[in-house]
Amino acid sequence: FIDIPTGALLGFFALWLFPAKGELPFAGFRLTADAKARWLARFYALGAVLALAGAAAGAFVSALWLVLLWPALALAIVAFAYAGAGAKVFQKAADGSVSLASRILLWPYRLGARINIWAWTRKLAPEIAVVDGVSLGRFPTAAEADAFGTVIDLAGELERPRGTTRRWTSLPMLDLLPPPQERLAEAVAAIEDARGQGTVLVCCALGFQRSAGVVAAWLVATGRAPTPAQARKKLAAAGRPVHLHIGADEAA
Repeated sequence: FIDIPTGALLGFFALWLFPAKGELPFAGFRLTADAKARWLARFYALGAVLALAGAAAGAFVSALWLVLLWPALALAIVAFAYAGAGAKVFQKAADGSVSLASRILLWPYRLGARINIWAWTRKLAPEIAVVDGVSLGRFPTAAEADAFGTVIDLAGELERPRGTTRRWTSLPMLDLLPPPQERLAEAVAAIEDARGQGTVLVCCALGFQRSAGVVAAWLVATGRAPTPAQARKKLAAAGRPVHLHIGADEAA
């Protein structure tokens, strides 16, 4: 019995390694020099090792313990992302969909991410209006997304909610890390383009960091805030706890 799910896991891993569309997850891999990214890679790698150890030890009691191989593999993939592979490991398309292999392999990690969203944002409004039709918020439900003309999604790890009919632009970024400058510029341009088609929601998992950083950069780039620090103050005044990276937290 246990050979069936473990064989399926290996099959989906092979599909993830060699996807039919998009980049290979290991293409262009270079070990990151960023200290925080390395720390996060080690953190997730430790989680993978602990899950693997649990599976190995528990297998002596019951083969059901081998289910821990699933989160072990998911956490190892996330560790690989932070080690240098980047957000492409999530195999997320521009429309917010993910590959079947990614959906299956990373389900344990995405479940944890969903629980984390609930824990951190359950007492907050799902989004806040910033200025000129642009809002900032956590990853939306389908109903929340449909209240906007366009959703600009920065959460590489999460899949577009089923049932939403709104325009969806996915620009995957890794959580807790500053985005590459070219991706930041792309996101700022996407906001300005989307404004011509109605209201815009800029979201990440919690709506505290990735999306806040992009909206702050948009405020500065379009002259709606004179400095990054003033942009941060504007977002905080709108009622969202934001945690911007050093570049956006400089003194006013």
